[in-house]
Order: sequence, then structure tokens, then C-alpha cells
Amino acid sequence: MVIRPLVLGNKNFPVNVIQGPLAGVSCAPFRLLTWQYGQPAYSCTEMISCKTLLHQPAWVQQRYICKDAEEGPVCFQLAASDPLELAEATKRVTDYGADLVDLNCGCPVKKIRGKGAGSRLLTEPLQLYKLISAMKANTHQPVSVKIRVDGGNEKFNAELAQVVAEAGADFLVVHGRHWTEHYETPCRYEAIQFFVDALKIPVIGNGDIACLASLKTMLATGCAGVMIGRAGVGQPWLIQKLTAEMQGKTFQAPAFAEIGALFLRHIQGLAVLLEHEKFAVLQARKLAKYYGRPLLNRAEFCAEINLCNDLEGLARVCVRYFCDGKMQTAAPLASESPGG
Repeated sequence: MVIRPLVLGNKNFPVNVIQGPLAGVSCAPFRLLTWQYGQPAYSCTEMISCKTLLHQPAWVQQRYICKDAEEGPVCFQLAASDPLELAEATKRVTDYGADLVDLNCGCPVKKIRGKGAGSRLLTEPLQLYKLISAMKANTHQPVSVKIRVDGGNEKFNAELAQVVAEAGADFLVVHGRHWTEHYETPCRYEAIQFFVDALKIPVIGNGDIACLASLKTMLATGCAGVMIGRAGVGQPWLIQKLTAEMQGKTFQAPAFAEIGALFLRHIQGLAVLLEHEKFAVLQARKLAKYYGRPLLNRAEFCAEINLCNDLEGLARVCVRYFCDGKMQTAAPLASESPGG
């Protein structure tokens, strides 16, 4: 169980730890901080509907397709049910600079499933085969599929593994829960190991990785790499921390004042990306509890962030809370999900 290089299709990465896709979070400002402080193998975009890519105006697409010139490798995650639409969307994201392309087959949201996408594809093997094939035919970049499992149903998992392999996916990302299960349900590591044993392509394990112990448990499945999810929100240094701890090294976390500055940088980046300061400040309300993990009075901090209407006010609150010594060290709150 070590942090080691990772080969995915025609790409080589120095580490086998990845920052996964998170709805409402994984746009360029978040990924840039993760790259600067964590150096993952790659980071993922938010899930992007192919219909958004093909039919929505540029200003709607901007949040999803923007890739910062200073960030590391990026995997564009697509949601689709139609192979022709997915083929065109795959071409476009490749042109936009995707280093890898992933098909979402795990989203449990009713609206997504109702359109035949996300986790609905787990029970549509023929359609899933066509979709993966369409991606492979329209990009030179590695293609992956991100799925959920059916715990205890080896027949279901075996059929799914066969489809992924026969369609030519370069690697598979497995989230160790059924699509109906919430984050309170523990990750099913044995189901992830099933796919590791059943496939010759690399398998990336995903679910509940927030500390050294959980990282070791995931790597014990034999997976080629691991994908960090919710725990990376508000602590972009997490991957670097876990990597250091796996190597028996001491990791120095950012000072409290720097955490406040990172939160502000994140929201300022959103304001530039969205070209709208108010929308960015509204996003800050959802992110405050993650950056506020080490605060003694986190609830009070979040309440004040909720009252902010502009970046200037946000900055004042950050200075007051992160520079005035109102702190305590807290464990990562991995059970608190930002969605996705």
C-alpha cells in the first residue's frame, strides 16, 4: 500500500491520488487551489450535461468548461444518454483541453436518471456500451467510466464489468455505494475489490477517503489509485497531507490565517469565472462550513458569511475570524456533502 505512479491509457501520472468531481464545487477556482496545494494526478470538472455543451449559450457553459492555465491535468466528466450527443460533446471537451474524459454512471439525482443518464445507465448495458464506444471513437485522450456498485449482487457487478471492458474504457472509477444509498452508508470496499479482481484495466477506488486510515483501507482493495471526494472541499492540501503521511513524513498544515485567505481566493476566483460578484458570494455560503472546519465558533462564522453581499464584506469576516485566534483543531467532516 503505497503512493505510486499511475498509468491510465496513454497518460502517466507521478501519483495515484485524484481529486474527484463534486457538483457545485469542482470548477476551475477549486481545482486550481487543489493543484497548487495538493498536486493530485488529476482533478475532475463538475458533471457536465452534453445538452448543456451542445445547446446552451457560452455564458452558461463557462462555469463547466473553463480550465485555468495554471492548473494541472483535468478530466472532463460528461453526463449523457444519447451516443451521438456524447460523441460530439467528447470532441468538444477534447478541443477545450481535456486531459481525460469520464462518463458519469453514478449520479442518483432524479432529474438526471429521468433523462436516461447517470446511475440509470447501470441497468442499461447495451446503451452503456454504445456510449463508451462513442467516447473512445472521438478522443485520443484516456476514457473512463465512474460507476456505483450493487453490494452483494455479484451478477450485476460482473455484467457491468464486462460491458466496461468490452467497450474499451481505459480505466474504471468505482464509488463503493449503491445509487440509492446516502453518505451515511459505509463504503463497500469488498465491491470495489470485486472490480479490481474482475478487470485487467486499472480500477480507481472512491468513497469515504478523508484520513490516512481510510486511504490505507481503500488501497488494500488492490485498486490502482484512489479518488478523494468531499473531504477535499475546504482543505486543498489534503492530498499532499495524505501523500506525506503514507511516506511517513511530517506534514505542516497551512496556518489558520492562510486558510481564511484560501477561502477568500476561492470566492474571488468564482467571481471572475462567473463574471458576477453576487453569485460568487452566494456560493461562499455553501462553502463556508468546509473552510470553517478549524473554527471554534464555526456556526457563528457561517451565519455571518450568510449575511455578506459582496467580496469586501466577505473579506472583513474572514479577517475577523481567521486572524483573531478564535480557533481549535477539528477532524475533517467527511460526512458533510457538498453534493454530487
